Amino acid sequence: MNGTLLALCLGILLFGGFKFMTAYTIQSAQSDRVQYIAVEKGTPNSKNYRIYYTNQDGHAISPMHDIPLFVNGSQNVYNMVVEIPRWTQSKMEISLSETLNPIKQDVKKEKLRYVANCFPHHGYIWNYGAFPQTWENPQHTDPSTGCKGDNDPIDVIEIGSRVAKRAQVLQVKVLGILALIDEGETDWKVITIDVNDPKANQVNEITDVEKVFPGLLKATVDWFKIYKIPDGKPPNEIAFNDTAQNATFANEIVRETHAFWKSLIMKNIESDKISLINTAVNDSPFVIPQAEADQIMHSAAEWGTAEPVPDTIDTWHYITL
Repeated sequence: MNGTLLALCLGILLFGGFKFMTAYTIQSAQSDRVQYIAVEKGTPNSKNYRIYYTNQDGHAISPMHDIPLFVNGSQNVYNMVVEIPRWTQSKMEISLSETLNPIKQDVKKEKLRYVANCFPHHGYIWNYGAFPQTWENPQHTDPSTGCKGDNDPIDVIEIGSRVAKRAQVLQVKVLGILALIDEGETDWKVITIDVNDPKANQVNEITDVEKVFPGLLKATVDWFKIYKIPDGKPPNEIAFNDTAQNATFANEIVRETHAFWKSLIMKNIESDKISLINTAVNDSPFVIPQAEADQIMHSAAEWGTAEPVPDTIDTWHYITL
């Protein structure tokens, strides 16, 4: 019996009441293999639904802190945690405040959040997620936007050919970046492509995107401007005159947010809104024993039958700016 299968069997025996999702294997250029296993807890489409992660040995980890940003030490290939697959509408996100930072559905005014269908776009138009081990520092004013960070891991869109799975961990390379100004905060959107995508070799820079995926950059800018309008909010502003910056600029921003995360996880910067509990960050004062992390995942709500989603999410919204 191989190690992953053994871990799954032990999990079934020790941690009843959850559902294993796909075991996502990360294959680096050096052929090292690392597996992250997504574990569903609670009732889908409800406020108690959570997705936890385990490592290849079946032990609970934090996707925010324990999945490395860089793949096998590479400075050009990154791990991306997929929160929202393309074409879907559930506003899923890494929970910053909860121990081990599981993925959950965002809640506003006691209701689960779903992104509206803004014609002609259905849900999210790319795979959407975040880079682990990054943090947009709300105490730092970015000199290029004049706004402070939004206190989240940096957001990532993956534009490749495949529709990813919720909670999948992709290997991506950076192509460029947009700076969304959201309620006065800088909310970076890193544009990437899965390195294993059939078209990955054709796109290495933001200028390549229009050649290989014509119309996608304009659609992306339009989407970010209008997607909150159905909720009664004004159009979003995008810095740099709605223009995506190049890969060099984007990589610098990602590395800067990684440095901010390092300061956070080492307690050089304080935050009372983010759980910094982790199992694998050397020298971090927030490391906990593995058995304690496993118990936290085990204690989450048991797996249940999915709740229905509201019919209103199928509504089309026709918006002009």
